[in-house]
Amino acid sequence: MPRIMGIDFGDVRIGIAISDEQAFLAGEAFTVRETNFEKAVTLLCDLIDQREIKEIALGFPKNMDGTVGERGEKSKLLASLLTERTGVPVQLWDERRTSVDAHRILRESGKRTKQHKNKVDAVAATLILEGYLDFRRMR
Repeated sequence: MPRIMGIDFGDVRIGIAISDEQAFLAGEAFTVRETNFEKAVTLLCDLIDQREIKEIALGFPKNMDGTVGERGEKSKLLASLLTERTGVPVQLWDERRTSVDAHRILRESGKRTKQHKNKVDAVAATLILEGYLDFRRMR
């Protein structure tokens, strides 16, 4: 069955969430640290291959007015490279407010603010993936 990966891409940390085998629910979520863009692309390509990912929802940071800035352009480049190197289609997914929502979820679960930094990207990737999975089911 196809697994789908959600990615919250940052300059230091990358949040990753992977669906269950039925591509129905977000399952495993974790964060990796990589500051070098090319190494991050290679790391993601390896994960896509190892986990037999068939589709990707990549967080697409837009400004609140809908315009695309430098971070958005970097996400477009990442999407292009991932598809080129793995053959897996990448859907750019509007990620506005996912980090805000991730911090809220962690706070409401009783996590101390100091612990958020290591978990917020994984939670944000899960929110990206869950939003995309919901969208797929509605289609």
